[in-house]
Amino acid sequence: MPGLVDFAGKRIVVTGAYSGIGAALVELLREAGADQIVVLDLKEPAASVDEFIETDMGNPMSIDAAVAQINADGAPAVDNLFNNAGVAATLPADTVMRVNALGLKRLTERLLPTMNAGGSIVNTASVAGNRWPEHLEQINGLLDIDGWDEGVSWVAGNAEVVADGYAFSKECVQVYTMRMAKTATQQGLRINSICPSPVDTPLLPAFRETMTDEIIDWAIEAGAGRVATPQDQARALLFLGSELASYVNGINLIVDGGFGAALQMGQVALPNLG
Repeated sequence: MPGLVDFAGKRIVVTGAYSGIGAALVELLREAGADQIVVLDLKEPAASVDEFIETDMGNPMSIDAAVAQINADGAPAVDNLFNNAGVAATLPADTVMRVNALGLKRLTERLLPTMNAGGSIVNTASVAGNRWPEHLEQINGLLDIDGWDEGVSWVAGNAEVVADGYAFSKECVQVYTMRMAKTATQQGLRINSICPSPVDTPLLPAFRETMTDEIIDWAIEAGAGRVATPQDQARALLFLGSELASYVNGINLIVDGGFGAALQMGQVALPNLG
């Protein structure tokens, strides 16, 4: 359908595009005509982008500096924001929460007021966050906090629910996506997320280390029978950011090759973890 996946003339911000899903997304955006791609990451991507801003998504000063550069006088407004940056639980829980949840929230809320109506925000969450209903009260408590330091203090004071940080951070992203849907609508925007199962990216060994090979392999085999590629997930991001999803808002799109469906229908056995 020509024209429905057309990012020509759009100013697009992508976080975490050095490798993996973000790098695949940049390639797809280029194929869809994007000519104004701004990347926020610690490392400059190999792919050709129009602007790279070295940014630590776990540091509020770094995020604010990036926003100031994006919104500099004379710069066009942002049309699409893809919050893709994320880290695994091989890092301290505090770092995981800063990058995966607090940083994503800060960047979104500082860019959203100046974004062009008709645009979109798409977050990369995870199936690891699917159990958010069990922690909704705590998640809302954290998301209600405006200050960065206060949010970090909340994380430190709720170590039991935060655990290693990864699953809880992705629960926060799913809930945040839903919470912000009404706000986005009021500005003529949409906000959604994708929730991938294991993906063949440079982070996969870290997930195998923290979640075990047994769990990762079970999720892969119980789903499509193969590990997801970065392109699989990037296509879902592209869809949610495009006009093909013009009436989709506040949705956490599960992109797991059928793993969740099979699990809920009792069609797969739980792994034997000994």
